Amino acid sequence: MGIVTRFAPSPTGYLHIGGARTALFNWLYARANGGKFLLRIEDTDRARSTDAATDAIFEGMRWLGLDWDGDAVSQFERRERHAEVAHAMLNTGHAYKCYATRAEIDAFRATDLGKHGSFQSPWRDADSATAPDAPYVIRLKAPREGTTSVEDQVQGTVTWKNATFDDMILLRSDAIPTYMLAVVVDDHDMGVTHVIRGDDHLINAGRQSLIYTAMGWKIPVFAHIPLIFGADGKKLSKRHGATGAQEYRAMGYLAEAMRNYLARLGWSHGNDELFSTDQAIEWFDLSGINKAPARFDFKKLDNVSKYHIENAPDEVLIAGIIDFIASQDREPMSEGDLGKLKQNLPILREKTKKLNDLLDKAQFLLASRPFIPDENEAKNINSVFICILKRLTPALATVRSWSKEDLETLFRNFAETENVGLGKIAQPMKVVLSGSTKAPSTFDMMVALGKEETLARMNDVVLRTASPE
Repeated sequence: MGIVTRFAPSPTGYLHIGGARTALFNWLYARANGGKFLLRIEDTDRARSTDAATDAIFEGMRWLGLDWDGDAVSQFERRERHAEVAHAMLNTGHAYKCYATRAEIDAFRATDLGKHGSFQSPWRDADSATAPDAPYVIRLKAPREGTTSVEDQVQGTVTWKNATFDDMILLRSDAIPTYMLAVVVDDHDMGVTHVIRGDDHLINAGRQSLIYTAMGWKIPVFAHIPLIFGADGKKLSKRHGATGAQEYRAMGYLAEAMRNYLARLGWSHGNDELFSTDQAIEWFDLSGINKAPARFDFKKLDNVSKYHIENAPDEVLIAGIIDFIASQDREPMSEGDLGKLKQNLPILREKTKKLNDLLDKAQFLLASRPFIPDENEAKNINSVFICILKRLTPALATVRSWSKEDLETLFRNFAETENVGLGKIAQPMKVVLSGSTKAPSTFDMMVALGKEETLARMNDVVLRTASPE
């Protein structure tokens, strides 16, 4: 049988970055082994599940490029199948009807046994003939003796004493299945061979194994991966910054960069830090997952993002830019502007960490004349520089060629003639050409704009600062 993995989020909010990492690990393992990656929406909690949250999960998965096989499955829509299994376990003696009231359960929980041991319902071994005509739940008849063990691919052998397990509810009195039952039935019916999830679910592997055993079903391979912590060593939360996958999209991170960074949160391949998705698929295996919690580090994410922006194929980067603009609810960029971006990607992507930074750099290309520099940056253009600019313009008009090398040579010679440092001319020229000092190099911008547009922008500044007649 081929490998089948799944990602099974609850639609009660956005796609958490921890959930995205879990989805990525499942996706990588399936793709690395020619298997299937399935998506199941665990929406049995009707009070908290929303269509908006489901859509957010789909959108986050699509942005990350984690395509799933077949249609996404709604757990709630399979509730009749879950109830069927609960009744099958009832018929084989692996489950029982429990009529205990909330008051009786709370009273048991208050006893010493209830505080320190597993729940023991008085209906576990009761004669069915004494059953009242009242609502009931179906509980698992958990074994009282012996142990249950799981051979986890990350955590190793994990063993629990059966006496510590509650007779957990399988089917509520309103015929709605519990999470524990639904997960097992769905994983079995969907043919899931490997359950890769957060290690906060490790105890559930023991409980769920009891259901598999009761039904005579094969237990899947478990791999419980470490949680993601913040820099302070505590579980990742809002106080550490963004926690939703879509927030990273809106911040300008490239999806390829997020896949690279999330893959390294808890998994490693030697000392490799920077790699493509194809390489991750080639290398990924469960033995590379670490037991220790991973720590989310924005500086490392920025370095990974910078690498991918600098090295992504042009079409991937342009697609990322288009998607980023859409995430901001901004007007789509025209074909002409996209063409300018693509033509000048070499100077825009250099030392750029995020897509919004790249677009900021590109503003010099997209602005229309008359070009008006930012008010704060315009302070760099003082009267002394205006005088220099007036003498520089005719020199540029006769430059040998409009190449970066010849322009830089002309500027150096001109600065020497003016007896000023090159930076005293090149930095204000950045503002003249882009409106900001946070832009590509002066000479890269001049080449990108061309001779006519460069001289026109220089002339605009001179005219704007001229004294009125």
